[in-house]
Amino acid sequence: MADRMGPGDFYDLVKEYALQELVEPLRPIPRWIAFGVLGSLLLMISGVSLTLAALRVLQEETGSAFTGNLSWAPHAITLLGAVVVLALLAQQIRKRKL
Repeated sequence: MADRMGPGDFYDLVKEYALQELVEPLRPIPRWIAFGVLGSLLLMISGVSLTLAALRVLQEETGSAFTGNLSWAPHAITLLGAVVVLALLAQQIRKRKL
């Protein structure tokens, strides 16, 4: 006579299947999220640092080119550079989504 499954065996089978197919694939997700957040923070900090470094170079290493009435120019050049970089990044993101 064939073995018959009781109600407890069926419950255990469903429980093991749910763990195998639902829970196990989801276990690495918190780690992926943590690496993504950490990477985003590091990229943000490096972007701000590079922008400030570019501003500092324009202010200090150009001599008297940006003094007097042109003291605003290093800020405008740095802002324009940051906007161009962000636009290029946004364009690349849009290309990958399509």
